[in-house]
Amino acid sequence: MALIVHKYGGTSMGSPERIRNVAKRVAKWARAGHQMVVVPSAMSGETNRLLGLAKELAPARADDAYWRELDALAATGEQASSALLAIALQAEGMNAVSYAGWQVPIRTDSAYTKARIEAIDDTRVRADLAAGRVVIVTGFQGVDAQGNITTLGRGGSDTSAVAVAAAMKAAECLIYTDVDGVYTTDPRVVPEARRLHTVSFEEMLEMASMGSKHALGY
Repeated sequence: MALIVHKYGGTSMGSPERIRNVAKRVAKWARAGHQMVVVPSAMSGETNRLLGLAKELAPARADDAYWRELDALAATGEQASSALLAIALQAEGMNAVSYAGWQVPIRTDSAYTKARIEAIDDTRVRADLAAGRVVIVTGFQGVDAQGNITTLGRGGSDTSAVAVAAAMKAAECLIYTDVDGVYTTDPRVVPEARRLHTVSFEEMLEMASMGSKHALGY
């Protein structure tokens, strides 16, 4: 039995039918005997929609109070997709549970909208895995020392997945996307970009934390 982390991007989570397809794929792995942790992005376009609503209400400000609320708002996109995926997995006959980043918890610094992960407590997740549950963990977010919700910046769900996989010493971290691989940079901007044949957890985490959303297909 291997511990496997799957990450699904916003396009994969973009509709009820696509979420159902993700659930079927995850269920197949679970039925094969693997312990499954899944990290989904928000549904395609949802984060931009939420931030657009905030912009309609008030222009961006420099104070932490504004950015704190922006992170609290943006984090709801991943929470919704995680709960929907858990529901879809339950419909597939799987025992599944979803957690927001603060429930795990995934601990970060207090740099709103661009926080960095400092530690992951995997106790709760491991207990669920041992009980035979599929665990869905929201990507893109965590919680700071004061209990405030933080987000990791664009591409943050990739960062979350790789960090969870590294912290839990997973056998594999599979990032499902709509491109044909991981590139050294955005191939649509730099034609000389190379597709990588292999990449370590550490290299992927660094790329994601640097904002390589296109290279990672986010």
